[in-house]
Amino acid sequence: MAALALVLLVLVAHNLVGNLVLPPALYVPANLAVAAVLLATARTSGVSWAELGLGRSSLGRGAALGAAAFLVVAIVLVVAALVPATRPLFKDQRVANVTGAAVAYQAVVRIPLGTVFLEEVAFRGVLLALLRRATSPRAAVGWSSAMFGLWHVVPTVEALGANRLAPGGPVVAAAVVATAAAGAAFCWLRLRSGSLVAPALAHVASNSVALVVAVSVLRTASAPLP
Repeated sequence: MAALALVLLVLVAHNLVGNLVLPPALYVPANLAVAAVLLATARTSGVSWAELGLGRSSLGRGAALGAAAFLVVAIVLVVAALVPATRPLFKDQRVANVTGAAVAYQAVVRIPLGTVFLEEVAFRGVLLALLRRATSPRAAVGWSSAMFGLWHVVPTVEALGANRLAPGGPVVAAAVVATAAAGAAFCWLRLRSGSLVAPALAHVASNSVALVVAVSVLRTASAPLP
């Protein structure tokens, strides 16, 4: 339980510092460092690489299931961007004026290494492994997913503010529930394949592909008529 408490303390502290204080230039190295601390904490407490979803024997299954999940998520996002009812959801003003190079950096470097690696190690790797030792697999998935949802409270408030939307309680709560549901799906991929690679690939699709789609939607909407 000491390892679990330490992991939670590190995550809460980094969530606040990372979102409210940390300069953007330090986002990737800071998140990689926190992921390393979490892995070291788990390993020191006796958690195996296989329990963390990082065992070699499950790598192939993880890659195969993850590739399929990546494709499904990407297709869903593209279709949603083409449907008039859901297209406005992609009009995120935070990416309205980003350059092509910035989009490529975020999609290929910042999101996979800075966001996905830390969150998968933290929530589907270390936390899930420690919770499975302390409680039932179903409860472990539930707690891990709930914490994943709460992890996104501050980013959600910031996103609403950037898009000039009031960060009301119901909206933030809905975002937390939706993110927790995504966390549960990522847990399923992790447990089904035995590898963190599967949820990581799905997670990259849900963030990186969504970013590219959002940029495309905004630029299409602002393009002059012929």
